Amino acid sequence: MASRRDFLRGCLAGGAVAATVVPTPAVARDTLQRPPEALGLLYDATLCVGCQACVAACKQANDNPAEFNALDKLWDTPLDTSGDTFNIIKMYRHGTMTTKDTEENGFAFMKTSCMHCADPSCVSACPVTAMFKDPVTGVVGYDPDACIGCRYCVAACPFGIPKYQYDSPTGQIGKCELCRERYADGHYSACAEVCPTGATLFGRTSDLLVEAKRRLNLQPGKWTMMPRGRLPAPDETAEQAALWKAPRDQHYEAQVGNYVRHVYGETEYGGTQVLKLSAVPFVKVGMPDLPPRSSAATSETIQHSLYGGLLMPLAVLGALTFVARRNVVADDDGERNDQGGQ
Repeated sequence: MASRRDFLRGCLAGGAVAATVVPTPAVARDTLQRPPEALGLLYDATLCVGCQACVAACKQANDNPAEFNALDKLWDTPLDTSGDTFNIIKMYRHGTMTTKDTEENGFAFMKTSCMHCADPSCVSACPVTAMFKDPVTGVVGYDPDACIGCRYCVAACPFGIPKYQYDSPTGQIGKCELCRERYADGHYSACAEVCPTGATLFGRTSDLLVEAKRRLNLQPGKWTMMPRGRLPAPDETAEQAALWKAPRDQHYEAQVGNYVRHVYGETEYGGTQVLKLSAVPFVKVGMPDLPPRSSAATSETIQHSLYGGLLMPLAVLGALTFVARRNVVADDDGERNDQGGQ
């Protein structure tokens, strides 16, 4: 029977062989970009009236149950997104709350749902590709059949969006998927379809960004025509437009908000497909202050550096070998036994 000495010698020999492998230098990857035809939303907080129609439509489109809080057990009153609530309107309050969309003594609304990042951490963190990004639309989707319930996506998301259904024996992850299953029937995101003021607008992200910057360049307080529902692409053909059964776009006149001079989502975290405008600073309305680089690019670079060329396995093997050698001592006959003896 092989002795412990033989075992340790084998481990050291294996480590020596592995050490002869020339490690491949890890190269930091760039943050991924949005697909050219990426779909998304533009949310303009100054147009939002807090009616919660988008919340109800989202529930209906995804067949999600109502959620009750401790204060109200009669109505669907979720306090945050959850495994059964993918979209919610939150409210900023300050002082007397006398004026809408003002930071001092005012109030404002903010839509909270999946941002559909260009380089999503949830996709990077998922070990079984249950979270995935569509290469054409860029929509971050979820495959419950592939999910193993590890909840790495929950921990990885900087926006706190993926939520686990803890109250279900077959719990899954719940999040906005931009109503991607409705596209085949000619319908777009339910939240944008029902929004009465155009505060939530659906379309190609590149076109939505142009629309957002158009609004930023307008004089605050000026009356202008605002699109509502779906924003068509400038190069959209009649045949492409006919594929959408829902209304194309319904313009109406509205006042231009006194916006913060920034489109949230244009650069945050490498860019997102959901863009936002607000008259109150974004950090005040609950949006995190994020760098222009996705952490997915950084974390994957670190992982490749550690595991490239078996560097991490070699380090672990060396540490285990060192600990094993320290815990054996020689007996009188020259054999090495465990310190506890036999």
